[in-house]
Amino acid sequence: MKMLYQSCLIIFLLITSITISAQNQKINFSKVDSIIENAIIDHAFPGAQLLIWKDGKTIYEKPFGHFTYDKNSPKVTNSTLFDLASVTKVIATTTAAMICYDRKLFSLDDPVVKYIPKFGVNGKDKITIKNLLLHNSGLPAFKKFYEFCSSADDVLKDIYSSKLEYPTGEKMVYSDLGIITLAKIIEKVTGKRFDKFCKDEIFAPLKMKSTLFNPPDSLKKFCAPTEVDNYWRNRLLQGEVHDEASAMLNGIAGHAGLFSTASDIAKLMSVLINNGMNDGKSFINPETVKLFTKRFSEQSSRALGWDTKSETGSSAGDFFSPNSFGHTGYTGTSVWVDPERKLFVVLLTNRVYPTRENLKISKVRPELHNAVIKSIEKD
Repeated sequence: MKMLYQSCLIIFLLITSITISAQNQKINFSKVDSIIENAIIDHAFPGAQLLIWKDGKTIYEKPFGHFTYDKNSPKVTNSTLFDLASVTKVIATTTAAMICYDRKLFSLDDPVVKYIPKFGVNGKDKITIKNLLLHNSGLPAFKKFYEFCSSADDVLKDIYSSKLEYPTGEKMVYSDLGIITLAKIIEKVTGKRFDKFCKDEIFAPLKMKSTLFNPPDSLKKFCAPTEVDNYWRNRLLQGEVHDEASAMLNGIAGHAGLFSTASDIAKLMSVLINNGMNDGKSFINPETVKLFTKRFSEQSSRALGWDTKSETGSSAGDFFSPNSFGHTGYTGTSVWVDPERKLFVVLLTNRVYPTRENLKISKVRPELHNAVIKSIEKD
């Protein structure tokens, strides 16, 4: 009996040891690495940061490539700052809107004219904050403001006097103008300039020390260069916003302008995936997180500010859960969250270097996300 007991104990300890060893064994992300490395060779982008977070912690974080395709240019590190482009819409503006909503500074059904009376002309008096977040306001997608405006005031005057391109609520047309307007509402209800509110209420509390608008000269050398602008500014853009409308708005805008790192973005995303909790305290109400990150209707894939995974052709690939949410940026940035798997992936690149005509990242993103899921769930 004693020998049987000892034999069973040995078998139990052996099985336990194997289980613990398997749990501690690092996931093989070599396929993920090869996708990014091959993309760099293929000139999809010169540099990148990748961060994968699962079950409460970062399980993979790695920089790739150089600032430019010149091998003598600086190597990308985990501290390199990237121009987030439209990822600004969710990291800054949508998060700020969640906070304002929590604090009852506005209602989603409030008309924009309640805060910006000038906006109400040309049939826009019925547009609500919800319409701005859902991109179904009827506003144009974007305008080349640099071609006919000479100041930030000119840009705002043009937006507020814009005519509708379709009846409000009829369809979804992704609009920079709507999110620019939303940031101005946030300024009205908080009494703070947009960048100051984001710093005080989002970035500082979450210790996102590398997330900011308008990097100072001392930080520009640590920013991945974006485009060689040969049509307006006629110089290489490094540490100044790539988006022209944001540049016209002095680099502080709701739709684009934020610079950050993958590790900083992860600090906010971990809060959202944990139902708004940060270090055991509520940062955003869990009901608010759910409201803003779920698909709003069958009309489109849009959530409030966020996008959700479409059935086909999503940059999140094929395997992220149907209730996943995320966003992409024109400069080659993206973040995708799978709440069911307690997983998110942050990919930052400077794919617009040296030119925006390079569209190869559209194939890289879904391949990468597919490879992440396959690597994690490999039998």
